[in-house]
Amino acid sequence: MGSRTPAFLAGFDSATAMVRATSRFLAGRDFPALGFPPVLQPPATLVNTLPRRLREAVYILTGWAGTVPPRRLARLDAEALSGWAAAQYPRRRYPAVAIGSANGAVVHLCAALGMPWLPQTFLVPVRWRVHPDEPAEALRAGLGPARTLLEANPDLRLHHMHDASQDRLMARTMAYFRVKRLRLGHSYERFLAERLESGGTVFVIDCERTWPTRTIGDRHVFQHGAVGGATEEEFHRGGPRVADYLRRYGSPHRRWEAPEPDGRSPEAEWGFEPALLDDIERAARERGHRVVRVRFPEPQDMSPLVADLYRWWYRLRGIPADRLLIESFIVMEPWWALRTGSTPFWTEFNTEPAFQAVNAYLDRAGPFGEIHLMLFNHGVDSVGVVPAGQWQALLARARVRGSWLGGEPEKYPLDFAQYARYHRAVQRIPARHPVPAPLPLSRFDAFLDEHGGRYRVRWERLR
Repeated sequence: MGSRTPAFLAGFDSATAMVRATSRFLAGRDFPALGFPPVLQPPATLVNTLPRRLREAVYILTGWAGTVPPRRLARLDAEALSGWAAAQYPRRRYPAVAIGSANGAVVHLCAALGMPWLPQTFLVPVRWRVHPDEPAEALRAGLGPARTLLEANPDLRLHHMHDASQDRLMARTMAYFRVKRLRLGHSYERFLAERLESGGTVFVIDCERTWPTRTIGDRHVFQHGAVGGATEEEFHRGGPRVADYLRRYGSPHRRWEAPEPDGRSPEAEWGFEPALLDDIERAARERGHRVVRVRFPEPQDMSPLVADLYRWWYRLRGIPADRLLIESFIVMEPWWALRTGSTPFWTEFNTEPAFQAVNAYLDRAGPFGEIHLMLFNHGVDSVGVVPAGQWQALLARARVRGSWLGGEPEKYPLDFAQYARYHRAVQRIPARHPVPAPLPLSRFDAFLDEHGGRYRVRWERLR
């Protein structure tokens, strides 16, 4: 199991972390410290003792250390990225495999069904220095590196994403080149041929979220902004919240002057590029596999379904379903969720849509005895970030106990030590249950037949 992470991949990205979390679960292992080596955990704890500016500097330096110099992009091989993902999983046959959009709730679905997930999208962090509040300059600076990458990789589509709100610290030292596979390629084809059981199921994870983009070339778009706290309108037209945010960070600007969009594209990080679907159907047809397309409008739309699936499963097993584990971005723990009998509810980030989604679920699903929270700290008081006090108030909705796992609310959203602490805090949740055998697909189908109509998720049998 496993192979060295390609130098072109960002270790802090959703796809990389979610592959690690899923593959470790299928190998019977947990997912400490976002999958980074234990030797890095003590230094992370020490960072919290530094003043705010120094904590920001450490965060920036950590991200910069994983960037790729533009001159090396000619050596990027798309097959090395997908080959790495496929190689993470234990070498055995699986009843099903998921391919497509990154999604934390899908990680827990994979854990429940005992299936791997293969990402369509990867993040290649390209080294540079650009003012985060000048997206037009970011586009110009990225043209040459983009051309180099695309010429060497005809099976990739490039979404150059620039988000000066949530990614403010990182965006000054790196370009976010998100690449989406247009074809399965050798590694994924081989995985389906060798690791999927005869007659097995391919779940195509199709997040339909789009974003305004500017077309640069046949396989190249520029995306200003991203899913999070700020709206599409705020990224492209400004507003009071944007002006206040830029003023607080000492920017000379009061709104972003970005290239005018000329259309919409699948959202760079979360959206699914439909061009891959034809290749998946072809490969499945050749091998007699079933294909189910899982379509949902927003990334978090999968979260209520998976949370309810876990509660339903716990009741079948005679386990209390009274503990909620709120996860954020890549701060997740599928192994310990099942070990502690926790209901996982994944959120994109620590922003208003995430906060609203959790509250809406609590309103519908009823009170929980325990609510535990693990937030992703991105280092920025960005537009739409939810203050610590509001998260604390959400924890107060627990009937017995609410806890901020491994976090220091007074340091949030620069509480970088939480990445070293949340795992130990999850382990201290006072309950232990055996990790069960995978839920058979027939039982999952029964759950969908009974409850599937209440969610914003469509399950389409394609073959």
